[in-house]
Amino acid sequence: MSTESGLLEPAPRFWDLLAAEWIKLWSLRSIPWFVLLSALAAVGVNANAARAARAHWHSGPPPFTAHGALQEAFSRPAAAWVLLAMGAVGAIAILSEQTTGLLRTTFCAVPARREVMAAKVLVVTAVAAVFGVLTVAASVWCDAAILYGRYTGVPLTDAVALRITAASAVLAPLGALIGLGLGAVIRHSVATMVTLFLLAFILPVSITDRTHLSATLTHALPFNAWYRLTLPIAILHAPYPSTIPGAWLTFAAWAAAPALLVLLTVPRRDQ
Repeated sequence: MSTESGLLEPAPRFWDLLAAEWIKLWSLRSIPWFVLLSALAAVGVNANAARAARAHWHSGPPPFTAHGALQEAFSRPAAAWVLLAMGAVGAIAILSEQTTGLLRTTFCAVPARREVMAAKVLVVTAVAAVFGVLTVAASVWCDAAILYGRYTGVPLTDAVALRITAASAVLAPLGALIGLGLGAVIRHSVATMVTLFLLAFILPVSITDRTHLSATLTHALPFNAWYRLTLPIAILHAPYPSTIPGAWLTFAAWAAAPALLVLLTVPRRDQ
């Protein structure tokens, strides 16, 4: 772009794009309150699960006793809520600009569209990752306090404990990327949220694993992959059980696919 003196303005650095995306995300008035209330809701649901476990406690065979407290710290309703809430944040990050025309203005100011979208992906992922880490840390602390004396303690450096906490923390940025990708492709708020609700709540309880095809579809869902990663023991009696490497691969696929959709589809469209 030329200035009055005829000189060319320097191209924006990627750090500037990151700062701009950070400002645009947090300038949405609902985002700070929604993120805070979502974290409190997730921690509260997990704490209630720990309270119920303490009230109905009974000794179980290892390794359930050793990892029982951690398993109670990340309940399935809270996980589904985190997936949906962070998916909503990711969707809002792109839909708010598409519906208001701000994205068109951004592309006029910065013609490097793919770099702009890469900055948006990184900012949304970083915000959701911090959300996931803090939510997991608060849930573990509350769970340990509520279940104190009921379960055998286990350090977070333990392999199974590390897998459970890591999978639960990664679920938040995974949901944000899924929401960002769906919002970029669908470009409609209601349809995007309905799709997120199907992924987080409806499909995981609607598809069984009794046949090979249905088991494949079930294992390919992000929520079911998270649930497999949080199980401390192997699945023995299912006809088509999922595996730990397969669950991590599902996580990786659901993270990579939305990011690629955002980088490849949004810059090619007229906004």
